[in-house]
Amino acid sequence: MASPALAAGVDAGTLIENTATATFDAGDGPQTIESNTVVVRVDELLDVTVTSLDAGAVGATPGEVVLTFEVTNTGNGPEAFTLTPNTAVAGNDFEVLVESIAVDTNGNGVYDPGVDEILTAPQTVDALAADEAVTVFVIVTVPDSVTDGQQTNVELAAEAVTGTGAPGDTFAGQGVDGGDAIVGTTGATAKATGTIQVGLTAVDLTKSATIVDPFGGESAVPGSIVTFTIVAEVSGSGSVNDLVVADIIPAGTTYVTGTLALDGTPLTDAAGDDAGEASDTDGISVDLGSVTAPATQSISFNVSID
Repeated sequence: MASPALAAGVDAGTLIENTATATFDAGDGPQTIESNTVVVRVDELLDVTVTSLDAGAVGATPGEVVLTFEVTNTGNGPEAFTLTPNTAVAGNDFEVLVESIAVDTNGNGVYDPGVDEILTAPQTVDALAADEAVTVFVIVTVPDSVTDGQQTNVELAAEAVTGTGAPGDTFAGQGVDGGDAIVGTTGATAKATGTIQVGLTAVDLTKSATIVDPFGGESAVPGSIVTFTIVAEVSGSGSVNDLVVADIIPAGTTYVTGTLALDGTPLTDAAGDDAGEASDTDGISVDLGSVTAPATQSISFNVSID
């Protein structure tokens, strides 16, 4: 992330005072005289930057999503800024609904409902000192109609309350201590873009069975070995957490000890040794943990027909 520009020079309202002196000799010895004192009051420059604090596109599913921005007063005097979100950005795949804009009241960089201050219209942050920055959150709702992989941008604009315009435009008497306020190089307005990427995931299980009977055939008779295979497929572009695949040992069969496997790699039957556990009483269970789509994993185990 680029470092924000800092305030332009001397603080607004500063008095710059200067008095000239002259020394001379008119024949009766050296003398020194002073000019009148010239006092220049530094006017206020109106400048601002807005930066997205999200590392990249924010992954989302239908529902609430939070975008994080930083607003920095890069002028040289205290100034408040009005914030305006824009969801109708050209090229968006879908449009979100802006629910609110909040200020990071406790300064932890994370939106805390009920703690962080929700701005009411007009959505304006309190006056920021020169170089002061504030983190703000734009809370939006992603519609149910989105599809996997779609993307949308949300712009956040900040405008100086005193006014905006072309660099050099002057607001007479509206600066610090009654001085002028001068529009700086940013035009006293700036904006940044946050991006939302829809990542929908689905989990499908497909179970199959193969049989080997005691005679080398494929009949289901007492003594036959049945190999059950469960394929877990995670599709989409997001991820799932705490994915556990479980199965019972069917009535009329007995689990064949030591046959539980994940993607062809044996797992122990005991709980806690690895991702799997198996027994006649509790069946089989394999903890796949967090899985990022697209991914496919295969679990297999054997039972014998009683």
